[in-house]
Amino acid sequence: MKTYTFDEVKDQVMGVIGTPRRDEFELELKFGLLGDMIKVARKERNLTQREFAESMGVQKLDISRIEKNAGNVSIPTFLKVFTALRAKVNFKVSLMDNEMTIS
Repeated sequence: MKTYTFDEVKDQVMGVIGTPRRDEFELELKFGLLGDMIKVARKERNLTQREFAESMGVQKLDISRIEKNAGNVSIPTFLKVFTALRAKVNFKVSLMDNEMTIS
């Protein structure tokens, strides 16, 4: 029986890197991890979702959505989250062959 690496499975199921379906999969995965990281950081600060939301001036439901799927969050909301967490933020955006960094 042949074994496959996770990368080989992703290539077979989602397509190779650079294809639209694979790129969308990778982006969703990154946003899911970001939501998890935000949740961990909030809990490390012993904040409930309600307390965290109040510190940012948003609703508890907004925090729940961010932690479940950070892909549906606007950049200004992300900035509020990272400010409330006192986290350093670095964005890297690639456009074709150009690279723009926002810090």
